[in-house]
Amino acid sequence: MKGPWLGASRGYLSDWITQRWVQWTGRPFKPETMPWLTGPVGKPTGIGSDFYADLAEAQGLQFQEERNQGLMLTFSALEGPGFDSAAVHPEIARFYEQTSDYQLDAWSQWCGAFRPFGWLLAVIFSRRLQQLNIPLSPLETSRGFKSRLIQLIDPETGLVRNTGWVREIPRTKDVVYVGDYSTAPVPNWEGPCVKVVFPLPNGNATVLLRPEAMPDGSLKLHSSGTRFGDPGFYFVVSQGAAGWTRYVRTLREVIHVYVSDGELRTDHTFRIWGLTYLRLHYRLQRRAEASSVASEKPQVAIPLERSA
Repeated sequence: MKGPWLGASRGYLSDWITQRWVQWTGRPFKPETMPWLTGPVGKPTGIGSDFYADLAEAQGLQFQEERNQGLMLTFSALEGPGFDSAAVHPEIARFYEQTSDYQLDAWSQWCGAFRPFGWLLAVIFSRRLQQLNIPLSPLETSRGFKSRLIQLIDPETGLVRNTGWVREIPRTKDVVYVGDYSTAPVPNWEGPCVKVVFPLPNGNATVLLRPEAMPDGSLKLHSSGTRFGDPGFYFVVSQGAAGWTRYVRTLREVIHVYVSDGELRTDHTFRIWGLTYLRLHYRLQRRAEASSVASEKPQVAIPLERSA
């Protein structure tokens, strides 16, 4: 459902209302003093699978989509006072460093009374934007996920400017997530957090997740806090060089990555007001061709660094 179009700068009415809610209930956003909240901004017309190709063209960056690319250059980038990356199972670290070598199977479950909310979100926003398009039924992902890992490279310095993870459902042709991944320090947390930016019209949704190494070698990522500057969920609306941001304390996520019976799996739980409204489960399998190459010869890491 598209609804009324308000023009090239304001976009659709439903998006414009959401942006005004962030402006009227949030606080001014200044990129120079809040670098941990900066990230790609979407067009008013939507996001979709071509987002990174368009971003590369607009900013003069090199588009790179190859095997052996990861959400992180090195898993140790999360090392901090409260997190020992060496305590996490090596297969989990390898997934984050070589994400493009894995294929995903996914299952989703909307919980109880929240299922109509999921349908309403899809009708008003997600299907139209082709972003945050969470499956309403487990059958939607019965043919698996299509997962693409994209890097945008600064041609002058060779530095990685953006690392994007695009996930699509082949069965429905819908884009589930277009997320920009990095690590970032957060004012009220010691050590780096996983930073995921989901571009939205004239802004984005930014999730900052603090890492926790579990005694069994698994990894938990928490987007939770109590005040602005904590890890958690933020909306950002951009207007020129500034804008507005709102910390949504009641929205929380826990991502649990673990090895079970020799397979890498993930439980992703979403809560609002303390109530679980959505569960996602992933099976992460290394592609056969990646495993074959790894067994034949050692992998050599390309020494790219992320620019500021």
